[in-house]
Amino acid sequence: MPNIVRWDPFTEMDQMRRTVDRLFSEFRPYRLASDLRSEFGYVPVDISETDEGFVVTANLPGVEPANVDVQVHGDTVTIKGEAREESEESNGNWLRRERRYGVFARSFTLPATIDSDKAAASFEHGVLKLTLPKSETEKPKSIKVGGKKPVIEGKKP
Repeated sequence: MPNIVRWDPFTEMDQMRRTVDRLFSEFRPYRLASDLRSEFGYVPVDISETDEGFVVTANLPGVEPANVDVQVHGDTVTIKGEAREESEESNGNWLRRERRYGVFARSFTLPATIDSDKAAASFEHGVLKLTLPKSETEKPKSIKVGGKKPVIEGKKP
């Protein structure tokens, strides 16, 4: 007697999902953040907020400060640059070549408008540090609440 296999529609759906996953892994018009970490164009940053503004720290190893451009427009910050390859010639074959060269760019939006006139940047040991003060209109202001003083009627002692 022949074996009878029950039809399961989920088996076919699972096979179709694997086919689509394989198709997208071969051709990706997009990149996930985890995938970008392996690309040179990805610039890792740390961003912290204070009452006065933001501090952005970006790792740019092997990049000269003259090859870095920082632009601030409203609440958007863009870090662009280029790491240039050293032109030393090697007489031997490369055993390993992992350092990446080329153009990179990273843009991100902050939760408040930046006062670009007071923004500052420093670059030391391959680390870019941006100090970005908040615009005066974005800073919280305290308003004293006043009222009438209570009036007590009667004689003075």
